[in-house]
Amino acid sequence: MRILFVNRLLYLVLLLTSCVSHAASYQAHKFNENTLAIQSDKYQLTLKALASGAIEVNYLNLNSTEFPSFSVAPDVINSSNPSLTNSDFALHFKTDVLTAVVNKQDLQIRFYKGKQLLLAEEAGYFHTDTVRGFRFKLAKGEQLMGTGERVLGMDRRGHRLPLYNRAHYGYETESTQMNFSIPAIMSDKKYILLFDNTAKGWIDLGASEPDILQFEAVAGRTSYIVFAGDTYPELLNQYVDVTGKQPLPPRWAFGNHASRFGYKSQQQVLDTIALYRQLNIPVDSIILDLYWFGKDIQGHMGNLDWDKTTFPDPIQMIDTLQKQGVKTVLISEPFILTTSKRWQQAVGANALAKNIAGNKAKTFDFFFGNTGLVDVFHEDGQKWFGNIYQNLAKQGVAGVWGDLGEPEVHPSDMLHTISLPGSSELPATSDEIHNAYGHQWGRLVDDSLREVQPNTRPFMIMRAGFSGSQRYGMLPWTGDVSRSWGGLKPQVELSLQMSLLGLSYTHSDLGGFAGDNYDKELYIRWLQYGVFQPIYRPHAQDAVPPEPVFHDKETQDIIREYINLRYQLLPYNYTLAYENSKTGMPLMRPMFFENENNSALIPINDQYLWGDSFLVKPITDPNLTSVKVRLPKGNWFNYWSGEKYQGEQEIDFSVDLTTIPVLVRAGAIIPSIDTIQTIDDYGTTSLTLDYYFDPTLPSSNALLYDDDGISRDSLVSNKHQLLRFTASNKSDDKLLIFSLENTTPNQGYTGMPESRSIALNVKNWRKSVNQVLLNGRLLKVTTSKANFEQSNHGVWFDKQSKQLRVKFDWLGQQNDIQLEID
Repeated sequence: MRILFVNRLLYLVLLLTSCVSHAASYQAHKFNENTLAIQSDKYQLTLKALASGAIEVNYLNLNSTEFPSFSVAPDVINSSNPSLTNSDFALHFKTDVLTAVVNKQDLQIRFYKGKQLLLAEEAGYFHTDTVRGFRFKLAKGEQLMGTGERVLGMDRRGHRLPLYNRAHYGYETESTQMNFSIPAIMSDKKYILLFDNTAKGWIDLGASEPDILQFEAVAGRTSYIVFAGDTYPELLNQYVDVTGKQPLPPRWAFGNHASRFGYKSQQQVLDTIALYRQLNIPVDSIILDLYWFGKDIQGHMGNLDWDKTTFPDPIQMIDTLQKQGVKTVLISEPFILTTSKRWQQAVGANALAKNIAGNKAKTFDFFFGNTGLVDVFHEDGQKWFGNIYQNLAKQGVAGVWGDLGEPEVHPSDMLHTISLPGSSELPATSDEIHNAYGHQWGRLVDDSLREVQPNTRPFMIMRAGFSGSQRYGMLPWTGDVSRSWGGLKPQVELSLQMSLLGLSYTHSDLGGFAGDNYDKELYIRWLQYGVFQPIYRPHAQDAVPPEPVFHDKETQDIIREYINLRYQLLPYNYTLAYENSKTGMPLMRPMFFENENNSALIPINDQYLWGDSFLVKPITDPNLTSVKVRLPKGNWFNYWSGEKYQGEQEIDFSVDLTTIPVLVRAGAIIPSIDTIQTIDDYGTTSLTLDYYFDPTLPSSNALLYDDDGISRDSLVSNKHQLLRFTASNKSDDKLLIFSLENTTPNQGYTGMPESRSIALNVKNWRKSVNQVLLNGRLLKVTTSKANFEQSNHGVWFDKQSKQLRVKFDWLGQQNDIQLEID
């Protein structure tokens, strides 16, 4: 540790002694609409309001070339009207939420929300011959989240971390560098600071100097963006307002995905899906690894076309699967081997990144062979690569799996060309643009598929990206994790951290990827946890099959029930997706969202909220019979047994091999459907509403979002349905009113149900009712379970499970159900 400290100190001394001073002399300024431009003797400083709570700061050296922003959505609409106050000593640039105060003496900037100082530059902008960046002051005790995929704990303060996307094969409980190195932090002071730079660099979160936050990069854009909000959800909303909102995935994305490394033939693919159907385990897609374009791991990458010796009739295979409600998803990589069938085609199309001289395609060796790399930044590479995706889509391929997109190997002497608006071009070395490669690849896929399928949502799994990648529909995964308990432990932290910066569909290879070892309990526990993460995709090296259909009967029976639960909860999960696309609210939410004033909740990285209603704690150790769970305020119910707990305490949650800790918030209203085998059969004409009644709560409410599950314009064109459920406990607990309301402000969508059969289950109900009225009309109350189950309408009190069950038809207009209590 002493050597490490000395090395950091030496680095800091060398950096500061070689640094060109930030201090500059104010000369003049110009304020125009949402932009303040300040001229100094050294550079132009620009402040731009990007949203009501977001200000971009950009330093442009007079003799430098400006790189474009990859973080800011190109269609961002700023509705803010900032104001400027000019005094002798400072310029006050103010939006509705955020104020930037620029000191005229040294041009350093402080940021305020109201009267609260959020953030202040220390030396601010600095640069040397080899590095550029920014320095900010950190408050005592300030906690810092963010920086992308890393396994370090939720508070990343005290670390110095590389900003360079790189795979970490077989990681477990510690990793400082992974596939998403996002140059941004979220502070417990409720601001986000984004270093809008794609180059190789570092972020120092008080490691070298305890009270300094420092961004560094070897080149690139000299800009940062500050976001502010009153709450964490509001802060995140400001962030996605600028960097882009995640579009709704296709509904089938929330199903079960069969995947492995990899399926080696057409017959193996068909046989695998046949086994799912035979065993009644739901499945919605099968994801093919690299064997679809070559029979061996090495030597074929870049073919990007079917190997007809092992997949003799792929279109017929795709059609056969589609008739069973199963989509086909294919892997692709941006590396084109010199031995591949497309090498000469790629060279001729000018699709590949160049050598440093810029006169021919750069080639190099890596594990899969001698290769070039598609230049996803240049329009020629985009057109060539995009045409491949378009042709596959025309064949019926429903999704894209992009692998090795960091890129896994990216030589420093490689030259890319950025195509800019107006046919201009900007050369960039690999180190200058590295972290945006996967991001730009995602954009390429989205743009190319939009051309041939303009109203079909993309399904795109990607291993690497950048700030703002969510706007292209990217579904990130956490890389090649070890198939071990140590690999399972960090998965909650990884998903939570990515969600804090807009990438809310981050998920893991369920069961673990790397290694040929097998632990039955580990496999079951990982797939149980997967029900409550954004994408359900068991995936691994095939020495041990990742699909549950190839495991023993006990394992199949347990996992079948969990996958069934995943499908039953589709109305709830799909509504979470709607909330995310509207506001950026994560599907998986950290515990500190529950009590934002309690900083002690920030380090919790082993349990989380699935939406607003569920509390989940994965089991990450073997042979446990109980697990300690920390409950937020309010009352909570054991999802499996119905047992009620008082909040703000730590409980021992009893488990066996069939259960993990899952609790439901008192007052929650959970919509669900009956079990289906494919999301092609999804519908909400029959809907179950589980209401977790608590007499201490005066009211509860919930939403259900519904649409056709596939159209890109479901939100923007209002082609959807939004249902609201409200429960009100009135008259000193003598009357419970449950209301159903169709709040859809439009005609809805094609195929929308005209009526619904509703099964309302009021949980935690202690006695029968005097009468039940549906819009003023009596519903028949029966004491016979058999009579109740045979009828489409009626009321029955289930004493054993302590729930009141009500069945009725809902025609879509406002309905009130009055339950009068004895």
